[in-house]
Amino acid sequence: MANTQRDDTLPFPILIGDIGGTNARFSILIDESGEQISFPNVVNKDFATIDEAIRVSVLETTDYKPRLLILALAGPIKGDEVPLTNFPWVVRPKILMADLGFSEVLLLNDFEAQALAAATLGENDRQHLGSLSEAPLGSRVVLGPGTGLGVAGLLRARDTWFPVPGEGGHVDVGPRTARDHALWPYLTPVHDPNAALGRISAEELLSGRGLMNIYRALCKVEGNLTPRYTEPAEVSAAGISGSDGLAGEALSLFATYLGRVAGDLALIFMAKGGVFLAGGISPKILPALQSGEFRAAFEDKAPHQSLLHGIPTFVVTHPQAALHGLAAFAMTPSEFGLATEGRHWRR
Repeated sequence: MANTQRDDTLPFPILIGDIGGTNARFSILIDESGEQISFPNVVNKDFATIDEAIRVSVLETTDYKPRLLILALAGPIKGDEVPLTNFPWVVRPKILMADLGFSEVLLLNDFEAQALAAATLGENDRQHLGSLSEAPLGSRVVLGPGTGLGVAGLLRARDTWFPVPGEGGHVDVGPRTARDHALWPYLTPVHDPNAALGRISAEELLSGRGLMNIYRALCKVEGNLTPRYTEPAEVSAAGISGSDGLAGEALSLFATYLGRVAGDLALIFMAKGGVFLAGGISPKILPALQSGEFRAAFEDKAPHQSLLHGIPTFVVTHPQAALHGLAAFAMTPSEFGLATEGRHWRR
């Protein structure tokens, strides 16, 4: 079983990794100074196991022998075998230690790593949405539309950051406007074979497939039109360029729904330190997020419009934010209230 000891110092060198559904990103922290060695992104499908990917792409290309491995993974971490949610790799810390020479392995949720990044990113690593550009020292929220919708809180108390992972991307979202009510019957709900009626979760709207969900529903409402696009990137490109009206509306609604959910989460966490939009989609649709619909929906939370008006919102633009967050924790673990019980293995 995993060790339950609280960590105040960590052994260097440290290999950190952000394991996504398509690519894996790695870096070695040499020592407490923060000096790093970066490696080319790994294409997951090129390797049968994560063990092979680490050995071939990292360990065999450097003379450094990392003592600790810290990985950020999509999905819950439980037990000695942790399957990835979105790719058929299984992380087995005991085998990684035995076969690859690590003395310790620590596993985090991927959006915990994004929350750690939100605590430490500088102004050059984010783009503010709306008029507020400062990030006060206070609790924060990270929201990440991508393949799915990741959510994490970041509480600030007793001069310490406490990342709070969860599954907030699966909360219910309902219609508000007349346009919403027209669209909702045509949206593809969460697939649940045990439910008589499906439900619309935030992830079914605020992800790559969510953008397509909105776009296809618009095509139905506008006279059962045949969709012109089959990929989210095509819809967003046509919407940003203004070349297609329905794609433009789909992108506008995406920004609106993202603003609504982000505002809800800001209220739940009282995130006066800001809401940070991470993930792969937000930086790519920055013009749509800057146009006003996102911020208007974010603040439209009667009776607390004035409270939301004072909370800043940002798009994370750092290309490897999760690795940044893992590195920040590895160098100064005492600044973070990161519970490692049940997910830190030692030989």
